Amino acid sequence: MRLHGLVCLLLALPALAFAQGNYPSRPVRFVVPYSAGGIADLVARAIAPGLAATLGQPVVIENRAGAGGHIAANEIARGPVDGHTVVLTTIAHNAAQSMYSNLAYDPAKDLKPVILISEAASVLVVHTSVAARSVPELLALARAEPGKLTYGSAGMGSALHMAGELFRMMGAVDITHVPYKGGGPALNDLIGGQIQLMFDTIPTALPHIRSGRLRPLGVTSAARSPLLPEVPTISESGVPGYESVPWYTMSAASGVPDEVVRRLNEVTNQVLKLPELAPRWRELGLTPLGGSPDVAAQRNSVETKRWSQVIRTAGIKAQ
Repeated sequence: MRLHGLVCLLLALPALAFAQGNYPSRPVRFVVPYSAGGIADLVARAIAPGLAATLGQPVVIENRAGAGGHIAANEIARGPVDGHTVVLTTIAHNAAQSMYSNLAYDPAKDLKPVILISEAASVLVVHTSVAARSVPELLALARAEPGKLTYGSAGMGSALHMAGELFRMMGAVDITHVPYKGGGPALNDLIGGQIQLMFDTIPTALPHIRSGRLRPLGVTSAARSPLLPEVPTISESGVPGYESVPWYTMSAASGVPDEVVRRLNEVTNQVLKLPELAPRWRELGLTPLGGSPDVAAQRNSVETKRWSQVIRTAGIKAQ
């Protein structure tokens, strides 16, 4: 027993050293589990320079798309627990896990939330070939031709997928989901007319709305967005009570020492409040959040209950 205890102590020494103030001792990998160019990628890149300056080490963004964000998250969950690798997590990891029956990891147990970074409303956009100029007209079109309309997303369990499933459920319509390896590829196919509609983040959709290549029908928040003040909410446009607001969290492997998590949390809170980032938040249509790791865990808990109900009701299952 004494030998076992000694072995455990020796194994814990590296983590204890980091917890005692040596963190970070080398560059920090900030993994984005989606393709470059999407809102998740832009969120991470917005705060990376500030994190690097405050931590005194480079913060390297690494895009690892696949399996709705779970390939990268599983790698971080199963990897070193020294805190030098963190991952940007979304609804896919923090609330929509129940759609998977065979994940190689348990996001709720194997990942530890560090901090809420931000949240942002999305917008329902359609290709200009779609004969609908409002949410009621889209609902009527979908009901007239069940299953014909297709909507793209950043992958199974992504915020864009869940927004579509909530719309499908609350609007009582049959539209077909087409998952992609990120919001960027889905948006490209929407612009090209390969799919008919999509729930996209407002900032990434905005240039294409302004150019006339996409038509906005409604925003997913409870109130209208200042970026699209003329576009009504989906709730006020025929689907009362509809609301879907994606949130972004920095997470680490569950075994990362609490002292390291607190350090990352403190630094990220400071960065989120930097005055020079305020224009970037407005440009991206994001609301910076921050707060303690417990605040992040509570948000995840509340959202998990909500979206698990949507998944059960819609019968969503992913391999």
